[in-house]
Amino acid sequence: MANELSVAVLGPGGVGGLLAALLSRTGHRVICLSGEKTAEALRTDGIRVRSARFGDFTARVEADTELREPVDACLVTVKHTALGAALARVPAPVLSDGLVVPFLNGVEHPAALRARYRPDRVAPAVIRVESTRVAPGVVEHGSPFAEIDLTGTDVPRPRLDALADSFAAAGPATRVLEDETAALWAKMSFLAPFALLTTRYGLPLGDVRTRHRDELTALVEETAAISRACGGPADPAQALARYDAFPPSTKSSMQRDAEAGRPLELDAIGGALLRAAERHGIPAPVAARVVDEVHPFA
Repeated sequence: MANELSVAVLGPGGVGGLLAALLSRTGHRVICLSGEKTAEALRTDGIRVRSARFGDFTARVEADTELREPVDACLVTVKHTALGAALARVPAPVLSDGLVVPFLNGVEHPAALRARYRPDRVAPAVIRVESTRVAPGVVEHGSPFAEIDLTGTDVPRPRLDALADSFAAAGPATRVLEDETAALWAKMSFLAPFALLTTRYGLPLGDVRTRHRDELTALVEETAAISRACGGPADPAQALARYDAFPPSTKSSMQRDAEAGRPLELDAIGGALLRAAERHGIPAPVAARVVDEVHPFA
């Protein structure tokens, strides 16, 4: 990759829009891929970002409904529920040698993407950020941080390092991690109990961690055991301490989706957790019950 990259962003929402704007502002060519209505708004007005961390600014981007030429990297920032339809916008022959960089919840998507694109060009990423699309091309970045972990078991390290350097120069603190499984399960171990219980009870994290503490603790312990069996990290005490450090009003994205009547990433999070438990023979009665109880919302 050259110093100046060409980057496609599939799904320029809260996360994708923020990354697209930051990369464009630092001189990279950015092509956002979306439906025609959003693409037209982006072509006309660019992406407007409101951020205490990165400032308020507008970035010019290109926009289209489909990738029509090779790029250095394609960031996949759609919700898991829209992934199948969205990938039709990125034909594998057109992407060619470009990296596929999914910022997706769950742990099963890398295998699906490797089956569709070049296996040695799929570079899963994890982002820690609160960023919301409030209108087409308008992004509010609410957290005082934006941190990216970039990985990819079979991706040539120079490709990962070049992309990580570009992310870091654009703003988000970025590191390349050697262990893809550990990186994905580190996020899954934190996300699954948080998403499932806030959605199940329709309560912010502060109420979940006080009113449903025993259930949260049991689910964290089950998730840690599953993570350990899959080769990921397992530290229930640390996970609980992280939950306790969050503002009590914190909501999960799954809970926000439920409140808005949008499809839930229940299968990508809860379903994947239960499938991993079954593969490794790990009992997960609390997880199974909570996933079942969330189903009516999905």
